Amino acid sequence: MKMKSAYDCVVIGAGPAGGSAASITAEGGLDTLLIERERIPRFHVGESLMPESYWPLHRLGLTERVLSAGWQVKKSVQFVTHRGNESAPFFFRQHDPRDCSDTWQVERSEFDKMLYDRAAELGADCYDQTRLTDVLFDDAGRTTGVTVKDAEGQSHQIQCKVVIDATGQQSFLANKLGLVRVDPHLKKAAIWGYYRDAVRGEGDNEGATIILQTETKDSWFWFIPQSRGISSIGCVGDTAYLLKGRGTPEQIFMEELAKCPGLITRLENATRLGEIRTAKEFSYTTSQHAGDGWVLVGDAFGFIDPVYSSGVYFALDMGVRAGEAVLAGFQANDLSAQRLGSWVDEFKQGAKWLRKLVDAFYTKEFSIGRFMKEHPEHRSNVTNLLIGRIFEQDSEQLFKDMERSIEKAKLAMAN
Repeated sequence: MKMKSAYDCVVIGAGPAGGSAASITAEGGLDTLLIERERIPRFHVGESLMPESYWPLHRLGLTERVLSAGWQVKKSVQFVTHRGNESAPFFFRQHDPRDCSDTWQVERSEFDKMLYDRAAELGADCYDQTRLTDVLFDDAGRTTGVTVKDAEGQSHQIQCKVVIDATGQQSFLANKLGLVRVDPHLKKAAIWGYYRDAVRGEGDNEGATIILQTETKDSWFWFIPQSRGISSIGCVGDTAYLLKGRGTPEQIFMEELAKCPGLITRLENATRLGEIRTAKEFSYTTSQHAGDGWVLVGDAFGFIDPVYSSGVYFALDMGVRAGEAVLAGFQANDLSAQRLGSWVDEFKQGAKWLRKLVDAFYTKEFSIGRFMKEHPEHRSNVTNLLIGRIFEQDSEQLFKDMERSIEKAKLAMAN
C-alpha cells in the first residue's frame, strides 16, 4: 500500500491514544493516516488498566477481543504500608457488580497492536517504522500537513486538515510550540523490571495492582501481576533522590527493595527477567491542548503519575473524545481550536480528582488505611476514583476530609 500525499486526518503515534483516535476518525468516514515510529508490536511500560477502560474499548468494538486475549484479570487495588501492613483490598465488584468492573493487566505490545490493527480494519492507512519530522502550518497558524520519513528512509510531505498528536512523552507539537510544563511538584523517576514467580494475592486479589511504600516513604513500588507468571515491578521516587549520585539503576533498585518489607517476601523465590529500565520527570501538562487543525491526546496532552494506573485509560478516553470532536468538526466545517478541543474542559474537570489523590499519596503523613478507618463513608468514593469513574461525581467533600486527616496526622507527629 502506497502512502498517499493527502489525508483528512493524520494521527501521529500508535499507542492507546493514537490507535483509538484513528479508529474513530476512520470509522466515521475520514481519510485517516496513522503512523508509528517503531515497529509494531513494540515494548511499552504501563500495563495496568482502570476498569473504566471498558467503555472506550466497547466504543471501539474491542471488548470481546480483550476478553479472549488471555491477559491477567484485575479485580482490585491494594496498598501496603511502609511497615509491610496490607490494607483491605479495594474490590471493584463489591462496589459495582457489573462486568465492566473487571479490568486487565495487559501486555502492552499485544494491546497496542490490537488497537493498531483495529484502526486498519476500520479503514485507516497504518504505517509503522515511520517517523514524524515536522508539522506544517500556514501563515494564520492553521495546520496544513506533516512531513514524515518512512521505513526505507524516504521523506514524504503529506497534506491534511487535522493532525492528532499522540506522540506520547515526546509530545512533538507541544515541544515545537513551547507548550510543555513540567510539574514542579512531581519531578519523579522510575526504575523497573520484570520478575517471574513473584508472590501474588489470593483469589479475587490475585491480579491486584499493589502499591507498596518503602520504610522512609522516599519511594514506593508498583507490583503489577501479568499473564504467564510474570510481574512488572517498579520503584518511583523524586528524581534527585532516586537517580543522582547513587550508582547503577540496578544497584538503586536493590537498595530501595531492601527498604520495602512488603515486597521483599514477594520476591524471595522470584527470578528477574531482562534488564532494569529507567524513566524520569514524566509528570507534566501542556498549556494549550488544541489549535486550529490540531489536538493533543494521551501522554502528548500530559501525564500525572503512574501510582493509580490512569495513563492507559486516560489515553483511550482522550483518543475517543478527540476522534469524535474531529468528526463533528468536519461535519460542521469547523476545525478550529475551540471545536477540536471541545472535550478538554470536561476531561480536565474529572482528571483533577486523580491529581488530588496523587498529591495526597505523596504526602508522607497520609495513610489510605487510616483515612478509610476515620471515614468509612468515603470508601465508595475512593473506589470510584480507583475505578476511573471520575466524570460523574463530585469529590469535593472527600478531599476536604482528606486534607483534615493529613493535618491531624501532621499535628500528631509534631507532638
